[in-house]
Amino acid sequence: MSSELKINAPVSPAYGEILTPEALRFLAALQGRFGATRKDLLARRVERQRELTAGKKPDFLPETKHVREGSWKVAPIPQGLENRRVEITGPVDRKMIINALNSGAQVFMADFEDSSTPTWDNLLQGQINLRDAIRGTIDFRSPEGKEYKVGPKPAILFVRPRGWHLPERHATLDGEPMSGSLFDFGLYVFHNAAALLAAGKYPCFYLPKMESHLEARLWNDAMTFAEQELKIPHGSIRGTVLIETILGAFEMDEILYELRDHSLGLNCGRWDYIFSYIKKFRDRSDSILPDRSLVTMDRHFLKSYVDLLIQTCHKRGAHAMGGMAAQIPIKNDPAANDAALEKVRQDKLREVRAGHDGTWVAHPGLVPIAAEIFDKGFSGPNQLGVLREEVKVTAADLLQVPEGPITEKGLHWNIDVALQYLEAWLGGNGCVPIYNLMEDAATAEISRAQVWQWLHNSATTDSGKKITPELVRAVIAEEAKKLGSRPNIAHAAKLLDELILSDQFADFMPLVAYEFV
Repeated sequence: MSSELKINAPVSPAYGEILTPEALRFLAALQGRFGATRKDLLARRVERQRELTAGKKPDFLPETKHVREGSWKVAPIPQGLENRRVEITGPVDRKMIINALNSGAQVFMADFEDSSTPTWDNLLQGQINLRDAIRGTIDFRSPEGKEYKVGPKPAILFVRPRGWHLPERHATLDGEPMSGSLFDFGLYVFHNAAALLAAGKYPCFYLPKMESHLEARLWNDAMTFAEQELKIPHGSIRGTVLIETILGAFEMDEILYELRDHSLGLNCGRWDYIFSYIKKFRDRSDSILPDRSLVTMDRHFLKSYVDLLIQTCHKRGAHAMGGMAAQIPIKNDPAANDAALEKVRQDKLREVRAGHDGTWVAHPGLVPIAAEIFDKGFSGPNQLGVLREEVKVTAADLLQVPEGPITEKGLHWNIDVALQYLEAWLGGNGCVPIYNLMEDAATAEISRAQVWQWLHNSATTDSGKKITPELVRAVIAEEAKKLGSRPNIAHAAKLLDELILSDQFADFMPLVAYEFV
């Protein structure tokens, strides 16, 4: 069998600078070394889902009790990364990168995952943009002639590759698609690790969608392998893990332990966490969530998750990062803008008081608000000294179902937002402003998963209306009609119909929609 990585897509001269023979050999080595383990871990996810559907409840692992009770710590935080008060996130397009680097945030997370549609052009142009940003050569001129350049004090760059579940169909080894995770990670470290280290910086990553410490072990092994192949010091590559799955929440200590030489902490990926909760318990009539608007961070199961994450991280000397503020400043409605920004303030106050070391925002206009709150909340670079020793979180705390109604308004809202996001995603845009919020794939995932859960568990609204296939189809048609002028709306409506009405729940929307972009 051949060990050559084949590229099944156009390679322009610019893309050829990224897909060099040496880079392709490195990618092939990563895929050849870790591809089989990745497939085994994805199969393990399927088996664990069968167990949950059969009624087994998640719990802390008895076989790793010694890890949870041990006195170990992660590697020390590298110099220059101690203060991560405000982090801004967004896709890897050129203008976005420049604006985010200039935003005043301490960190910019450039996202190949939930806020990027994985088209070939998006992926390769994103790698070019990041290469140029690291070398100080990135600029952009808008069609209107406006010039964009990076200022003298840019944010520190982190990169989020795709999750383990996503393939890269344009790159195959021995006839099989490469892991999207290893493709994104591999190209970035191959081209940029040495340049970053020479400048006193680090190749830093956000690692998404993990469901177990074994998946963290795979990331750790890939990082160690990359360091050896690229001849850079062990521990040079660093990663923050997004705890955005309900199963991952039961293995936070173990995830940090597996990545301890490469760890930069954990993050509360709260929107995907809610999606994961719905997905994992989708067949359980005792685990149905109410309207999405009612599933807020003060609910017991979410507060417990936050408290446990902070306690776990600080016990191990690692950053505990807060969640996303997705609001966009509303320029034409001062009252609505004030109300939206007040929600941001209250959310960030909750986070800083809980003990978080930093937080996320989606728009540069929110950076000063978050920074002010975190600056007032603590002195020094972080809150690692806030140990939260009083926290006692049980499995029951993490699984407690929040009370509240299911409403027709909530049904319409879910379908409306899912349609708008899918329509944009199919057009190549994974970061979409909807109702003054900057939404990514997590929004569509929560929305369509919740309707699937309501439908397949015969839920009824607070007005007594049963959620049926006929009702769902009628609402999809009604909401699609309102959006009828958009180019991909018919396709989005068809896809949403399939995602919600199918007897088999699709684990991830991008896996289903990937063939259409």
